[in-house]
Amino acid sequence: MTSMDQLNLWLAGAREDEHLEFKEAKQQYDTTKLFRYCVALANEGGGHLVLGVSDKPPRRVVGTQAFQNSGEIKARILNALRFRVEISELIHPDGRVLVFEIPPRPVGTPLHHDGAYLMRAGEELVPMSSDQLRRILAEGEPDWFDQAARIEASADDVIALLDTQSFFEMIGLPYPTSRDGVLARLMLERLITEQSGGWLITNLAGILLAKRLDSFSPELARKAPRVVIYDGVNKLVTREDKPGVRGYAVGFESLIDFVHSAAPQNRFVEQVVREEVKMFPRQAIRELVANALVHQDFQASGASVMIEMYADRLEVSNPGLPPIKVERFIDEYRSRNERLADLMRRLGVCEEKGSGIDKVVSAAEVFQLPAPDFRVSETRTTAVLFAHQDFSDMSKPDRIRACYQHCCLQYVSNQRMSNQSLRERFKLPESKAATVSLVIGATKDAGLIKADESDSLSTRYARYLPFWA
Repeated sequence: MTSMDQLNLWLAGAREDEHLEFKEAKQQYDTTKLFRYCVALANEGGGHLVLGVSDKPPRRVVGTQAFQNSGEIKARILNALRFRVEISELIHPDGRVLVFEIPPRPVGTPLHHDGAYLMRAGEELVPMSSDQLRRILAEGEPDWFDQAARIEASADDVIALLDTQSFFEMIGLPYPTSRDGVLARLMLERLITEQSGGWLITNLAGILLAKRLDSFSPELARKAPRVVIYDGVNKLVTREDKPGVRGYAVGFESLIDFVHSAAPQNRFVEQVVREEVKMFPRQAIRELVANALVHQDFQASGASVMIEMYADRLEVSNPGLPPIKVERFIDEYRSRNERLADLMRRLGVCEEKGSGIDKVVSAAEVFQLPAPDFRVSETRTTAVLFAHQDFSDMSKPDRIRACYQHCCLQYVSNQRMSNQSLRERFKLPESKAATVSLVIGATKDAGLIKADESDSLSTRYARYLPFWA
């Protein structure tokens, strides 16, 4: 049961997330909404719904008169949703607080209310996507990465199919003097398992270390990233269409080299640094491709990471929808495939958690590119890097997106966005301060940033925070 000490901790500064929700509910609270929040929080792993507390920080107790008979509403929840929710009634000096403690859903079982499988998305409840439902339903099955890419392989087959030399170089270990030493290390990493008929090579080993992905199953071969380069700004004329061949880890650097070399020149930056510079920074390409590889939905059949280059933009997309909202890509991290992400970090393909998108946004600012755009469709997540564009040519949405991302980047760097910092991001002189103020105002109106009230209230020296800070 929830204690007064726990309530005080929440009041001290807890943020709402997929496990915690505050509602004022001073007089009453809709029972259908209560059921829906119980389902959504349970689907996200359980959490707490708190009534009688302000839903905007700073948190304060406002008191609630809702559900005076906690035993009755507890029974109604059990009858409607078929799972038990504990309810704590706390009498705070400023009013009554009601806390609903929602348990996590059972493994492999998504929960619904009246047919709606719900989850949290920011401050809203939204239906689960098909890939999220599929992941939950597959929880009782063997992990995709542990499933077999090849069975009954001999020791020689393992060495022939996997680039073990590159694996040991990337992980920073000397290559063993014996074949048994190689197999022992692969087995320690759960990349292969020994069986009575030989060795089982896992999907994780194949997808990362394959010399040729098409040497394994057709399913694994279809997971190869594909690079398509178009002439112009649409798909009418294809200059090159190149599917990947090698495993993600052992083929990563050559993949990035190929994409980077195909990019046009950034004449704007060349004039400043007096050297040949590609339009799309290598680091940004690297981070976006790594993110797409790591966060894709491997359960989606016949789908792969796509890297598409046009004359004015680069699009990197992966099958599956993100577990967090695109507005939080800069400050939050939640991996869909933690085992894959961990091994790719150790192999030097990825860096520390959550830093990839920061680097992409930072590189776009340094190279004077429009802000990257992150888009979610019904089945795919797409990141778009744009070619250089003068500030005067940017659309209003482009400017708002750049302002928001700059504000986020400043915040995660323990700094604050100001008119001056945003002018520097756009490379504009002080005489354009009024123009930049209009961009800041539009971004505030869009609900993406807010004034830092702990700082100066002067418009000239105002500082700004992301809306979620």
